[in-house]
Amino acid sequence: MKLAVTCVATAFAMILTACSSDTRTADIKAIKDGEAQWNQDYASKNVDKICSHYATDAVLMGPGMAAASGKDAIRVLLVQIVADPALSLHFEPTNIDVAKSGDLAYTRGRYTIDMTDPQTKQVVHDHGSYVTTYRKQSDNTWKAVDDIASSETPSIPIPPPTANTAKPSKAKRGAQRGGKAKHRTA
Repeated sequence: MKLAVTCVATAFAMILTACSSDTRTADIKAIKDGEAQWNQDYASKNVDKICSHYATDAVLMGPGMAAASGKDAIRVLLVQIVADPALSLHFEPTNIDVAKSGDLAYTRGRYTIDMTDPQTKQVVHDHGSYVTTYRKQSDNTWKAVDDIASSETPSIPIPPPTANTAKPSKAKRGAQRGGKAKHRTA
């Protein structure tokens, strides 16, 4: 009798384990495939297809622009972006992670983009990093909820810090002011 109960309990545990299996590998593949399709949608400049990758409450943030909050605001921005004949965007994840809960994920990667500068009318070449947060939808698809890009092309050249621009210690500041540095004794 004990053997029968043990066998039934083991079989039941195996069934539960199989039913609640981790879907992260499949989710990672789905997100990677989704970003590959998203690149193709940008290449075709199809605003509807590009917008289909965003959740209704998504936020898009990019270099030199105000955040676009909500799918309608993102659509307005994308209409302007894809109207640029010089537009060429490519992005590729270097990391994809799905939460154990299976409802949230993110990608982190690199992008390159060519666009026309609205002020100079010259084509600019930009590159940088991005992070996109995804939420699994009720139909098991993944939609972007936060899409953030950070340019590595400086718009204002900033000189690297030098030894002269480093903040002096308290002792040096006191000496620079002509005073004596205070020393603590224990």
